[in-house]
Amino acid sequence: MTPFLLQVTAAAPDTTAAAATTVPTADAAAGTGLSLIDLILAGGWIMVPLFLLLFVSIYIIFERYLTIRKAGAVPDSFMPGIRNLMVKGDLQGAKMLCAQNASPLARMIDKGIRRIGQPLKDIETSVENVGKIEIARLEKNINVLGIVAGIAPMLGFVGTIVGVIKIFYAISSTGDFGIAQISGGLYTKMVTSAAGLIVGIVAHIGYHWLSIMVERMVFRMENSAIEFMDILQDN
Repeated sequence: MTPFLLQVTAAAPDTTAAAATTVPTADAAAGTGLSLIDLILAGGWIMVPLFLLLFVSIYIIFERYLTIRKAGAVPDSFMPGIRNLMVKGDLQGAKMLCAQNASPLARMIDKGIRRIGQPLKDIETSVENVGKIEIARLEKNINVLGIVAGIAPMLGFVGTIVGVIKIFYAISSTGDFGIAQISGGLYTKMVTSAAGLIVGIVAHIGYHWLSIMVERMVFRMENSAIEFMDILQDN
């Protein structure tokens, strides 16, 4: 009986030691994780131009949005006010009303008012020309978003090719094919592809969103130009 008890007593510390070594291992496994910064660094140098494209896209989207929104801030009473002043023959008052509204629409109507006395065709041409110039100003840099939407996914694809090259280089260098050889290249492939698509989607959405805003502004300016010419013909 005594030898058996000695064996049980001797085995107990070994079990406790095994449990003690198991717990830290589990804690260490729970503590391990891949942060966002680690993922970005895993993408390699391709991430640098992708971040630059993302910064440019976000800047253009916010800058153009604020500009277009400010350009469209014309009160609904603007054109009725122009009509009332022109019917009364108060051209100076109509010019002052245009000067009080620093918008593309007001500058277009002001140009037409200053051309009163010339043939209607010349006035219409002047109004259209100013409208085209103002629309071109509103569309400034929006096409850059279209370019970014096309370039960003291509850069992501370049990162995919770089990742594949890294995998084959690791295999050829070690002569072995395993997780250690392919993990680095796979990180590069997946991270750059995802980043390229995200930047492309942001630029694509921004491009069409701003284009819709400009189209609405164009529609409003065209209607105002037609209304202005109707006022001149009625008088």
